[in-house]
Amino acid sequence: MVTPEIADKIQRLEEKYAAMGQNLSSYLDGLLYADYLTYWDYIQLDVLLNLQHPRTPIPDERIFIIYHQITELYFKLSLQAIEQISLAPVLSAEIFITQLKRINNYFHSLINSFEIMVDGMDKEQFLQFRMALLPASGFQSGQFRMIEICSTRLNNLVYEAMRPGMEHLELKDVLDNIYWRSGATELATGKKTLTLRQFELKYMDTFLQMATRYKDTNIQARYQQLTPEEQAEVIPLLKEYDLNINVRWPLMHYKSAVRYLHKKPEDIAATGGTNWQQYLPPKNKRIVFFPELWTEEEFNNWGKLAMGE
Repeated sequence: MVTPEIADKIQRLEEKYAAMGQNLSSYLDGLLYADYLTYWDYIQLDVLLNLQHPRTPIPDERIFIIYHQITELYFKLSLQAIEQISLAPVLSAEIFITQLKRINNYFHSLINSFEIMVDGMDKEQFLQFRMALLPASGFQSGQFRMIEICSTRLNNLVYEAMRPGMEHLELKDVLDNIYWRSGATELATGKKTLTLRQFELKYMDTFLQMATRYKDTNIQARYQQLTPEEQAEVIPLLKEYDLNINVRWPLMHYKSAVRYLHKKPEDIAATGGTNWQQYLPPKNKRIVFFPELWTEEEFNNWGKLAMGE
C-alpha cells in the first residue's frame, strides 16, 4: 500500500529526475537490483588495510606508516573545514566557531596521540628501518603546508628578519622565501637536500595556486572581515588554532626527534637531512598565523606557550 507520505516522496523524486532529463523508473529498476550497502564496502576497509607497505621486515615500521597515514587524514579534514570558512557565501561568527572547533579538535587528537610515535615504537627498531626510508621525510607533508598557506597571509610564513619589503613582492617571490625551505638544507653545505628538491618538484606549483586562491580568503583575511563583536567571539579559538599548529604540533615532533635522534656527542641526522635541531623548536622560527592577536610578551615566549599559559 502506498501511503500519502510515500506518494509525496515519489512525486518529489520524479520532479528531481525530470529536472535533470532523467527517468525515475530507470533509477527504481536499479534500486531493485542493487545490493545492500555494507560497512566494509562503504569505508573501503579492505583497501584501507592494504595501504601499508613496509620497506623492511621490522615490525614497528608498520606503526610508523599507519600513524602518518592517520595524520594525513586529519590534515584532509582540517583543509575541508578551512574551505568551509574560506568559501562561505555569507560569513558569520557561527561558521568560524563551528569549523575552528573542528580543526582544533583534530589537532588536539593528533597532539594527544603523538605518544604513539614518541614512546610507541622501539628505538632500536626505528633506527634500523629509518635507513630504508631515505630520503623520504615527514617534512614532505604537502597537506600540512597547505594548511599553513590557507591560514594566514603568505608574508607571515617568512622568517621575521626577511619580511621587510615582502608585501610588495609577487606571491611566487614570497613563496620562494617561505620559512620551511631553510629547514631542509644540508647542514654542511647549505645546499638544498634531495628531500627538498623532490618536495618542491611535486608541490610548488600547487602551493602557488593555493596561495593565489586564498590570498584574500585565508582564515586571517576572513577573520578581519568579521564585525568587531564577531571577532571577539572567535579570537579564543583562533589563538588555540595558532598554538596547536605552530607550537604544540612542532613541539611533539621535536620531542619525538629528541627521543629517537638525540645521541651524544652528536645528534643523528634526520632521514631527509633536515636540520631538525634548529628547524623544529617553535621559539626558533616563531611562525604566527594571527600576529595581531598576541602581545609582545607572548611573542617573546612563543615556544613556551605549549600548554597555552
